[in-house]
Amino acid sequence: MHKRTRRTLLVFAGVLVLLALAVFLRSKAPPEGARLLPESDGILYFNLKPVRVFLRNDLKPPARVPEYQQFVDATGIDWERDLDSAAIALHRMQDPSGPNGAVAYSLVLSGKLTGKRLNTWLEAHATSREVYAGHTIYSIPSENRTVRVVQVGYDMIAASNYPTTEMIHSIIDRHRTAALPFAGSTLLSQHFHDVPLLAVAWGVGQIGLPLSESGAINVFGLSLPLQDDSTIIASVTPGLPLANSVHLRVEEIAPDENKAANQAAALATIVTLAREATTQLADNLPNNALRELLRTTEVTQKRNRVVATANLSPAFLSQITKSGNILTTPTTPPPAGASQ
Repeated sequence: MHKRTRRTLLVFAGVLVLLALAVFLRSKAPPEGARLLPESDGILYFNLKPVRVFLRNDLKPPARVPEYQQFVDATGIDWERDLDSAAIALHRMQDPSGPNGAVAYSLVLSGKLTGKRLNTWLEAHATSREVYAGHTIYSIPSENRTVRVVQVGYDMIAASNYPTTEMIHSIIDRHRTAALPFAGSTLLSQHFHDVPLLAVAWGVGQIGLPLSESGAINVFGLSLPLQDDSTIIASVTPGLPLANSVHLRVEEIAPDENKAANQAAALATIVTLAREATTQLADNLPNNALRELLRTTEVTQKRNRVVATANLSPAFLSQITKSGNILTTPTTPPPAGASQ
């Protein structure tokens, strides 16, 4: 083989290897929206594209309140149709009873969401503006808080109701390095590897903060043996083959194995008692959902981790979506209602 031809083939092979490596690393990386989130106490992520595919025959157009219809007419953005993914950072506030509440939120929303009409709407509703790194940040009042909104890309919006500009500035700064597959917050780098590969929704960190009551996490009126500062990895994953079932998994990282054993025993007891209590509830969709969830729930311990898993059947999910759209319409036009 000619020397020049051999060199060309080697260079071509090297480029292919680098491209394959880049694709592999990209597949292992967190979603871009999650990588843009600032440092936080917890992260939630929702991928709505596969949800629409999974439930496409059952989703019904939701009823729209007049304010939301005005937002759709003004911007051309329909969140049920155009929102593809949402990444949410949870920020614990030092004073839960203060004017900012117990938790502040920073969001990165992706989809067909940007454009001149949205800019016009933001201009009309903003009380102030700031230009930062070439992006215009709009400050919009909502529920006694200020929500800062910015278009960070051609298909991406960021919003934050954190008391200062720190978090929205961080999102813009991170957007500059968004192409790096493993960029992102400390929390993301520590725990994303625990998230199942096919999860359509997941959370890491102190994701129990919005469910906190007196320092404990409450679900369906039950006080769980978990503090609101517990480190949790939760996920929702479609079963294989697709449409077979939906798997729910919640994993708590305890300080040590003894603590994990105690929490696992306490949680298993609560599940048993809840199963017995739900047998007396009326026969309706919410109660049936709770019964099926509890019936399939299993609690196990793995070293210093407490793992709870449950399954929901596609038939039951179909019943829920036929009774009402799971992608509910906001009562106030986003992003002004971002504090919700």
